[in-house]
Amino acid sequence: MKKFFLLLISFFLISCNGQERKAVKQNNQPKMEKNNLEQITFGGGCFWCVESCFNMLKGVESAVSGYSGGHKNYPTYEEVCTGETGHAEVVQITYDPKIISYEQLMDVFFFLHDPTQLNRQGNDIGTQYRSVIYYKDDAEKAKAEEAIKVSQESGRWTGTYVTELTKFDKFWPAEQYHQGYYNENPTQPYCSAVVGPKIQKFKKHFGELGMLNEE
Repeated sequence: MKKFFLLLISFFLISCNGQERKAVKQNNQPKMEKNNLEQITFGGGCFWCVESCFNMLKGVESAVSGYSGGHKNYPTYEEVCTGETGHAEVVQITYDPKIISYEQLMDVFFFLHDPTQLNRQGNDIGTQYRSVIYYKDDAEKAKAEEAIKVSQESGRWTGTYVTELTKFDKFWPAEQYHQGYYNENPTQPYCSAVVGPKIQKFKKHFGELGMLNEE
């Protein structure tokens, strides 16, 4: 009977300790302020990878795949893929600048794609895959220009950056099946061959910097 009570007490202490650790872990997550959120929209190739990575960052409320920069209202994925609508595949980020800065978001953006490739990313070729930052005003344009300069001078990519800077007009959310596409389809051939390795590289680098949400 004594052994039974000792085992019971040990189990209780271990359980409580585990719950305490869990609570501490949850409390480490930064709390975003809804009235303090800002948005930024940019394109860096296929939006499946870009969206998935930004949704892992502390301070990012949402990353939504969509289309910007074209001349047709309510474009479809099939239309954008032809290159005839002028849209780029983009991701619109809603974030709390008190937790993650514009400069940090830009650092992630330039980490995830090659800004020296014109109208392509690897084997994805077309104007819809162009490197582009959409700015809302002159102040944001200046910050984007500085971010491009800082990244180019860092030597991360060899060559001249061709990232386009364009005044933001409209953002059209992509079809629902594109949202969270990689998480739902990790074994899809393109995801496993292209997106997956990029995400793992991203998680290692920014995880070591402490910028990722705890899983």
